[in-house]
Amino acid sequence: MLDERGKLLLKALVERYIAEGQPVGSRTLSRASGLELSPATVRNVMSDLEELGLIASPHTSAGRIPTAKGYRLFVDTMLTVQKERLPHLQIKPEQPQKVIAHAAHMLSSLSQFVGVVMAPRRASVFRHIEFLRLSERRVLVIIVSPDGDVQNRVIFTETDPSQSQLVEAANFLNTNYGGLTMEQVRERLKSEVDSLRAEIVQLMQAAVSASSEALDESQDEVIISGERNLLAVSDFSSDMDNLRRAFTLFEQKTQILRLLDISSRAEGVRIFIGGESQVVPFEELSVVSAPYEVDGQIVGTLGVIGPTRMPYDRMIQIVDITSRLVSNALSHRS
Repeated sequence: MLDERGKLLLKALVERYIAEGQPVGSRTLSRASGLELSPATVRNVMSDLEELGLIASPHTSAGRIPTAKGYRLFVDTMLTVQKERLPHLQIKPEQPQKVIAHAAHMLSSLSQFVGVVMAPRRASVFRHIEFLRLSERRVLVIIVSPDGDVQNRVIFTETDPSQSQLVEAANFLNTNYGGLTMEQVRERLKSEVDSLRAEIVQLMQAAVSASSEALDESQDEVIISGERNLLAVSDFSSDMDNLRRAFTLFEQKTQILRLLDISSRAEGVRIFIGGESQVVPFEELSVVSAPYEVDGQIVGTLGVIGPTRMPYDRMIQIVDITSRLVSNALSHRS
């Protein structure tokens, strides 16, 4: 457990390091903390903080920097968010894609880091479905969603249906189930198709599973804005390996999706410190995120990705305000 003096010195060290990006020495810390302590006493406390894994000494420097564990303690127990005057912000109620793109750009321009927004999740609903025989036991499924998105999937069937059987199956699905969610279609197929031939039922069940996956994947979209901002951050511009790893993360998007998905299960702003878990895979990056809603239902997440040495108090405000603006813009569309 840290005593009050240890907490004050850790807070002063983290704030100084965030502001300047240089390891903090005991003399600097003695002045920055405002405590009447000798540099020798400060060195002893820093030694204790290092033993607790809260700070570390990089290479040969006499100064110390916060670890992921130190940042976490700072964020959870010492961070005070001052109400700051942000520019007057507005997001107009428009098509969801425009709202999301605007929000990602706003996050990156206000933070000067990277803005990320996960597109709203919608129920997997199809308006129209078609089957096309490709070759023996290979069928192309074409799914059209209510807003006109088209997804294709190839499925492998146990039997070899003719094109006329495929047309029959598609007509049955479109007539009876168009406009329902894929989950509803799957449930109803179990109990309502006794009159159809078994091979047609198998085909439709395989098609529904494939369509559900296709529609889900089409929604897992992450809009990323401002990656180039990291070029201006000394933590990255001075280390090409760090920069390369960050850009690889943005290209793959899967890790970001997983992280935003975790955020959407919590209320309010969450902070992920780089290196403290597998969620953010390396120490140089941290994420501040918050879910957004449509008509009271959480449908997605947005956030800022930047260096671990970021001004967390300002990022919390930017993310919190943007999530509220997106919620309002999407909820008032109709």
